[in-house]
Amino acid sequence: MQETATKHEQILKYIEGLKIGTKISVRKIAEKLEVSEGTAYRAIKEADNLGLVSTKERVGTVRVEKKLRDNIDKLTFAEVVNIVDGEVLGGRGGLHKTLNKFVIGAMQQDAMLRYIDAGSLLIVGNRSKAHTCALEQGAGVLITGGFSTSEEVMKLADQLELPIISSSYDTFTVASMINRAIYDRLIKKKILLIEDIVSAPMQVNVLKSHHTLKDWQRLREETGHGRFPVVDEWNRVIGMITSKDLIGAEPDQTIDKLMTRNPLTATPSTSVASAAHMMVWEGIELLPIVDANRKVMAVISRKDVLKAMQHIQRQPQNGETFEDLIWSGFSEERSKEGQIMFRGLISPQMINQLGTVSEGVLTILVIQAAYHVVQDVKKGDLVMDNMSSYFVKPVQIDSEIQIVPKIIEVSRKFGKIEVEIFHAHTLVAKAMLTTQFIDQA
Repeated sequence: MQETATKHEQILKYIEGLKIGTKISVRKIAEKLEVSEGTAYRAIKEADNLGLVSTKERVGTVRVEKKLRDNIDKLTFAEVVNIVDGEVLGGRGGLHKTLNKFVIGAMQQDAMLRYIDAGSLLIVGNRSKAHTCALEQGAGVLITGGFSTSEEVMKLADQLELPIISSSYDTFTVASMINRAIYDRLIKKKILLIEDIVSAPMQVNVLKSHHTLKDWQRLREETGHGRFPVVDEWNRVIGMITSKDLIGAEPDQTIDKLMTRNPLTATPSTSVASAAHMMVWEGIELLPIVDANRKVMAVISRKDVLKAMQHIQRQPQNGETFEDLIWSGFSEERSKEGQIMFRGLISPQMINQLGTVSEGVLTILVIQAAYHVVQDVKKGDLVMDNMSSYFVKPVQIDSEIQIVPKIIEVSRKFGKIEVEIFHAHTLVAKAMLTTQFIDQA
């Protein structure tokens, strides 16, 4: 097993050393490094997860520049090919390059040149002169309507390593598809991942299964901590040990008899919110972060997670999710007694096939109202434990509804919230929610 792991790491290092744009195949890697095709396949899959390679239809697996989280909103030309179901006519060597903006060529050529610069993508029809000018300016070209281009333009694209792509869709559809892809990335960009808050490589204090209570005490004195991951000879997490586990233990008793086996772990691509929820639900104070081979890379504490979640709340919202869009049509009001309520209209996007408001939309509205009323009295995030809902009457399109949340009970860790929805002073839905709080005070 150790030999396989070593070969695996050798393959990853070899891939990392390849020139950007190099095509990769399982067979070639297996022959070059004298490993089995199974080992080569697993290593290439991990390289894909790490962002070292990208597998694209009609292109194959290519060594790409590893993207920084800061640049997640930028698309590569290869990704554009997939988005628009395109065909690469030339400049295949530049598919790994990223585009900074796209320009729609619905103007005279002289005016078009003012908007085109290096790293752009010109979206245009069958205008060969415009294709040539765009390539000379350092931009890629996307030809709509299923048209092709001249042999001279294809040769120029190959020479400059700037892709020229053909798509059967019209210009408006292509622009909408690319804009949607960029927008989705903006939503992903605001989701904080563990890899964003963990510095790598990180020195992790661990214990081995053959270590004893004395070893734990020594490590505690050195670090000031009382919780440590337990790893095997390959540095893979097999357990967690805490001071509670060692109560009544003999000084020479080995850790493997006392540790909690198969502990919960997370990966660098796990979202901070998911890690927080996991730690709250399970009462975990320390969470090991592991790679694809379960080798420990870092550990995060509740304190790390809470700091990160405070950071999230200070960030600008880069893209709206469906929940954001649904809730954006509702305004907050307060009664004379200080009771919070929310008022809004049922828009066409909120209805089901029967023309009445979707039960799923009502559920989102209930949860959003509960979250906002809790925020009024207690700062922090909440995790939904349970929800019992009753849909009393259907609500038609364009109806105005009023959502009235009421806090039944709030403690440091738990809460109960009742939410009622009214239309024309008539109860149409009601829910009772129980939640756990992630305290960020």
